[in-house]
Amino acid sequence: MNAFVKMVSNPLKFRLFLLTRLPSAYFAGVRIKSITTDKCVVTVPYKWFSTNPFRSTYFACLAMAAEMSTGALAMAHIYKRKPGISMLITEMNAEYYKKATGITTFVCRDGVALRDAVEAAVATDGTNVITVKSSGTNDAGELIAEFSFTWSLKVRRR
Repeated sequence: MNAFVKMVSNPLKFRLFLLTRLPSAYFAGVRIKSITTDKCVVTVPYKWFSTNPFRSTYFACLAMAAEMSTGALAMAHIYKRKPGISMLITEMNAEYYKKATGITTFVCRDGVALRDAVEAAVATDGTNVITVKSSGTNDAGELIAEFSFTWSLKVRRR
């Protein structure tokens, strides 16, 4: 298991990471439920900090959880890599299907494609762009939202 996956799999270390690097995700209750180098599962609850006036999870909190499911996979493939690789979202699209009124679980299964995109960026000593998808469902398995994120992966110059 790679070092990043091991670190975020530890609940205490992950919460400390969120608190210091992504405090809004920490307070919204965004959590990685499971991660491998191929797939990441992230949840966001419906609670006071993540709610909107319409009695559902605020769309930005849903987007945050969806982004984390893709970004954690990308980070798993670039963590402590030499040469370093920067990552940046250049585009995001979302489709919402149902109100999120409980725990919403986002799953991204594009870990292999992200790994290949990182390797392609390194092979060309340049930039590579990849679009990955995350789908969010409620506890009943109903589709809440689907997000697509386009990540730019760029090799850092030494």
